[in-house]
Amino acid sequence: MSEDDRVRWNEKYRIGGHASTQPSGALTTIAPLLPSSGRALDVAGGRGRNAIWLARRGLDVCLADISDTALRMAESQAADAGVTLRTQQVDFEKDTFPIGPWNLIVIVHFLLRPLFDLLPSELADEGMLVCVHPTVSNLKRHEKPPAQFLLEDGELPNLVPALNVIEYTEGWLTEGRHEALIVATKPPKAMNER
Repeated sequence: MSEDDRVRWNEKYRIGGHASTQPSGALTTIAPLLPSSGRALDVAGGRGRNAIWLARRGLDVCLADISDTALRMAESQAADAGVTLRTQQVDFEKDTFPIGPWNLIVIVHFLLRPLFDLLPSELADEGMLVCVHPTVSNLKRHEKPPAQFLLEDGELPNLVPALNVIEYTEGWLTEGRHEALIVATKPPKAMNER
């Protein structure tokens, strides 16, 4: 991304775009699978709707996003919710990935394929990745996001070959979009060393 992207996202947040404060419905449906303690990273989490929900569940959450406007909004909303939230301004295309290891990494509606190659090394042993993203089938009902920002149908599991997939769903999920949802864990070190 570029400075232009940061400015564009800041403007979207300033005018009320992406204003939902409710966590992703796909994320809340898998709540029983998620850890309730440890370090969590919300990648490109915007105003913090998922990060605040995770912090309420007992996780030590860092919200990373390119938009400093969104991060300030998230900090304010977290304070109003009575939870602590750390924020970090990150351009995931060029900046260093936030320092782990992470017990949970959550990516909701952000697609940067090269990022998936980094994730296993950023997770703690037995750490969990949750990713939710629309697929090209979403275009059957919605014109946005455009195809270049969508997963191919069935693509998501292939992006995390080093992780153990414990749940994978693809279809018209809770919020009316055709999405892929994956929950995957990093194998324990002993398994990696065999």
